[in-house]
Parts: sequence; C-alpha cells; structure tokens
Amino acid sequence: MSQQIKLNHEDTIITRMGKGFLGERVVYRGKDLHHQLKNSQWIELFAFGITGREFTENELKLLNFIWVSTSYPDKAIWPNHITALAASSRSTASLALSIGITVFEASIYGGKPLKVGIDFFQRAAHAQKQGISISDFAAKELLKHKVIYGYGRPLASSDERIPHVVNFAHELGFSSGEHIKIALELAQHLKKSKGLSMNVAALYCALCADLGFTPEEFHLFTTPLVLAGMPPCYIEAKENPEGSFLPIRCDRVTYTGTAKREWC
Repeated sequence: MSQQIKLNHEDTIITRMGKGFLGERVVYRGKDLHHQLKNSQWIELFAFGITGREFTENELKLLNFIWVSTSYPDKAIWPNHITALAASSRSTASLALSIGITVFEASIYGGKPLKVGIDFFQRAAHAQKQGISISDFAAKELLKHKVIYGYGRPLASSDERIPHVVNFAHELGFSSGEHIKIALELAQHLKKSKGLSMNVAALYCALCADLGFTPEEFHLFTTPLVLAGMPPCYIEAKENPEGSFLPIRCDRVTYTGTAKREWC
C-alpha cells in the first residue's frame, strides 16, 4: 500500500460495507438493516455480510445444517475442552466461548483444513476442465503436500455426519454440483488406493464451493462452526465445583527432566 493511500485514510473511515448513522439508520452492505433486512434470519445476514450475496431458502437450510451437524456438546472435543476448562476456572461466558472459537483455528482440524480444502476442490475442478483426471490431480497434491484435507480422520475410521449431510444435500437439490461430484469420486479413489475414508470436511468444502464461496469467504463462514456445542459444555462445567474439570494431582505427573538440584 502506497503512502498516499494510507494518508487518504487518515482521520476518516472509508467503507463500502456499512455505516451506522446514529439516531437515523444503519446501512449494511448497501441495505437498510432495520427495514430491508429486518426479516433476515441470523445465518442469512451472516452469509450476506460475508459474500454480499443473497441465498435461496434451500441454500440457507444447507448452510445452517453445516453448522448444526458439527455442534457437538462434548467436552472431550478440543475447542469444547478449552471452553469447559475456562468455565471450571470461573471465566466469563464470552471469554470461554471466544477462546474455544480461537482454538478451532487449528492446523489439523477446523479453520485451516477447511480453507485449504475448498481451495483444493476449486483447483481440482479447474484441472478437470483442462483434461486432468481427479486421480492424477490428487496424486500430485499428495506428492507435494502429503495430505488432502477432508480425507482421513484421527481417532475414527468413519464419519457419522457424512450420511446425514449427503442425504440432506440430496433432499435440497445440491447433490449434483461439480465439486460434490469430485469429492465423492475422490473418496472412492482414495479409499481404494490409500485406505483413506472421507470425513465431513470434504463435503462441507465441496458443497460451499458449489455455492460459490471463495476460500476466504468460506473460512469466515466456518469460524463459528462448532460454537453451538460450546454453551452446554460451559454450563455443565460451571455447575460443577471450581477446578473440577479434569484435575490432575501433582504426584501423577511423570517427570523425566533434570534431577532435583541444590540452589546456591
């Protein structure tokens, strides 16, 4: 960014996204928030804020189910684990939930794999149009990156969410998009050649690629993906005695470092 462009922003806020004219109105991506958007569902407003596009009723149902299907109220799941620890230490709800969302921004699950995953499917679709087979494209990807996000799952060989997402996408008319076809074709290939099963991230990425999300937009959309599973974990941990979530006695810690030393 040039110095002049920076100076153009001095003492002013330049925006094309929105503005609150206090005492008068609020503009949200060119629309009046309290008039034109007053009937919007929250997810509808959220998706519109990210993409600037209005989605159909069925598209919004699919986007909503992507969130719902991954909202597990299980304190053993890492983001929920952190939320429960925060509650057990008597943190406020906003701090506990926000740190849980932050932990979802991980390199092996959550934010990064989803952003990389949708980019993979969009590149795969482009390669297919150039006459490159999906199996050949996947082989090059594995050679370069050692992994294709959306295939393989730690701790489990199958993903219980897949049939529900596939069936719901079919009900809503989203089972024939080019990216979802690639995801399912690749699932068969990797299962046969590498023994890798598809996990639901591949479906989320492919379906949202078919809906026209860019990787950056999809990354923003999936930021609160597991949020609805966190409040039950927070509440339950808060109901229990302080510090009672997975406590470990000092004598259970196995120490293999430097032996006890005398201090001068």
